[in-house]
Amino acid sequence: MDRAAVRRGFARAASRYDLAPVLQREVAGRMAQRLTYVARPPSSILDLGCGTGADLAPLGERYPQATLTGCDVSLPMLERAGRHRPWFRRLFETAQRLVCTDALALPFADRSFDLVWSNLALQWTEDLAGALTEALRALEIGGLLTFSVPGPDTLMELREAFGEADGSPHVHRFPDMHDLGDLLVSCGFADPVMEMERIVLTYADANQLFRELRQAGAANAASGRRRALTGKAAWRRMLDRYERLRSGGRLPATFEIVYGHAWKPQPRAVADGRAIVRFPSRAQRSPAA
Repeated sequence: MDRAAVRRGFARAASRYDLAPVLQREVAGRMAQRLTYVARPPSSILDLGCGTGADLAPLGERYPQATLTGCDVSLPMLERAGRHRPWFRRLFETAQRLVCTDALALPFADRSFDLVWSNLALQWTEDLAGALTEALRALEIGGLLTFSVPGPDTLMELREAFGEADGSPHVHRFPDMHDLGDLLVSCGFADPVMEMERIVLTYADANQLFRELRQAGAANAASGRRRALTGKAAWRRMLDRYERLRSGGRLPATFEIVYGHAWKPQPRAVADGRAIVRFPSRAQRSPAA
């Protein structure tokens, strides 16, 4: 992932971002439904990749006693959150922070948050394992990471259309949920739960889809992307290929959404290096023969 291209894409999209976050809002609602398994309300929440801050308000309503922090790599997005959301200022005058930072170097102390929430943001980091490790560090012991990311079938119609047109990688390759679950464990998380669903949105034409993707800051920022402009002939071939999928007067666009949550476990050793060994209580021991 090209970090500079990601920053440029979101900087350009900041002023228009709130006009077309249809998918983000839908996924946020579905993520919120999955918070029912949180037994104890968190007292400190980090929205990792908060964009213009749209998820912070419902999180604040759900957990009114929690201190909320939103962080994002794009300063224009955060400026938009501060300037153009009156409810945001009213709700979080004493219980919020907005921080411009990279997910790979969070400027927070260890064990700062009970809940780390990330909605369709982690796919933009060039080192997903590094971002997950940082999230783990910032979580309190027993804290929860809950996130959503696009899966490998996201925009599969567009990928196939471009593949026939010029063979270049115009659409990102996203990891599947099994690889993500394994990555969570390797980064130190415990008890990961992964789910996947496909959401199909429809558009009047391909230009409407591209316009919405640009408004969401979702430009192609893959490091191996083609840097030259797509030629007119290849563009026409792509559109013709996509048009074959039209149904009911609309063009489909599939978004595979992977949901994950995992917990920060108790450490196996204390700070001075001594190991923690747990013995069963008397009630748990088998009766003597």
